Amino acid sequence: MEMGSKQVCKAAIRLAMSESRTEEARLREELSAQDIKSAAIDFGSDFNSAVPKILERAVVASKREGVIGESHAEEGAVAGAAHEALRQLVDKCIGLNLGGKIGIARYGTHIAVCLFFAVGMLNLNDMAIGLGHRAV
Repeated sequence: MEMGSKQVCKAAIRLAMSESRTEEARLREELSAQDIKSAAIDFGSDFNSAVPKILERAVVASKREGVIGESHAEEGAVAGAAHEALRQLVDKCIGLNLGGKIGIARYGTHIAVCLFFAVGMLNLNDMAIGLGHRAV
């Protein structure tokens, strides 16, 4: 079966929602068997300083895990997908803290970045998910 944007986005969502390093590693092996390259990063910060950190970490993790190469186009695709995912969360996150996971998946030309975060302060949290996709 040829994979497309829907399957790649679903893989990124599953990675972002993985609850432990063990589950994440198992899922990455499963995705690798389907020729889907992947990476996941835990993340926490106040939202105001989070934007550049999220973009940078998504690109660095994608390179480190072999999801993308060194090309400017591939780096831009990951950064663009991560930025799109962030745009979906802005209204809910401004002025608050966030913590959770970034999931990244790629099959062929499809790259997806999912952000799954608890958003709030102290123990008063809401949940937010953002998803971006690019073709490279």
